[in-house]
Amino acid sequence: MSRVTTAPRDSAFVRACRGLPVPHTPVWFMRQAGRSLPEYRKIREGVGMLDSCRRPDLVTEITLQPVRRHAVDAAILYSDIVVPLAAAGVALDIVPGTGPVIDSPIRSSADLAQLGSLDDVGFVARAVELLVAELGPTPLIGFAGAPFTLASYLIEGGPSKNYLRTKAMMYGEPELWHTLLSRLAGITLEFLRVQVAAGVSAVQLFDSWAGALSEADYRRFVLPHSAAVLGGLTGFDVPRIHFGVGTGLLLGAMGEAGADVVGVDWRTPLDRATGLIGPDRAVQGNLDPAVLFAPWPAVEAEALRVLAEGRAAPGHVFNLGHGVLPETDPDVLTRLVDLIHRS
Repeated sequence: MSRVTTAPRDSAFVRACRGLPVPHTPVWFMRQAGRSLPEYRKIREGVGMLDSCRRPDLVTEITLQPVRRHAVDAAILYSDIVVPLAAAGVALDIVPGTGPVIDSPIRSSADLAQLGSLDDVGFVARAVELLVAELGPTPLIGFAGAPFTLASYLIEGGPSKNYLRTKAMMYGEPELWHTLLSRLAGITLEFLRVQVAAGVSAVQLFDSWAGALSEADYRRFVLPHSAAVLGGLTGFDVPRIHFGVGTGLLLGAMGEAGADVVGVDWRTPLDRATGLIGPDRAVQGNLDPAVLFAPWPAVEAEALRVLAEGRAAPGHVFNLGHGVLPETDPDVLTRLVDLIHRS
């Protein structure tokens, strides 16, 4: 099918998010503006991650790189989930090879004092404005981390495999837990509203680590706060996407949080996911990122399978089931975009 030049709000991506007919299945990739691109590595030389996220010129260039190279149907704002935490007063750094590291983890009610209101994030608004002007008909997706994932970093002090301190607070100090997540929901909502006001065409809320929870715990400890973020964007006329990793058993609850589109990782077929999420929401996903390292015939076969399964949903945005791995050959991504557009 041929691609049609149109306004962002009537693009294939936005239409698919709304469950409307599309000229072709739209495709973009999580972490597409990042480590797999040599031009990204070059422009980031000598620039720290947080600093790069605060410079509108760099944010603009890095966000545009995969659009130029791959001809994807949407750009996603180059940022990091801890950017609003830093803007709210939390002392942190993004350590290469490790990820976000918090100077003073939140372990008690007294520690909440370090988490203030969202400070000036005009650099984000400026980057969005520059990008909207550059992208023309290509939609720009806004970006934020969900309250649970942000809380896990704040409590653990960095990345975690078992979330022991996070769950200990969740179970043992529920009042402190809900106070913390309520504050994070407010910060996240304000951060996303800044992006929407500046002109993004959609937003994605990443709850990357929600899959560490049971459905009962998700509904009790997480769902109300994610719903506060997504519900706070009602009326802004931008599709809301919600994504987590390892969330096959949580998909129904995640749909209830208020998203228009639910992202699905590679573990759950999209037709089965649609049955869990419900018939009134689009899906996004969900090719295994590791498939891209196989010979092309295997990549093609798996991509076509994902497309076929996605037809069960009212709308389908093709994506990977998680972010692009750094070792991925960018030419494979370009070839995959062409395949999706032709299929």
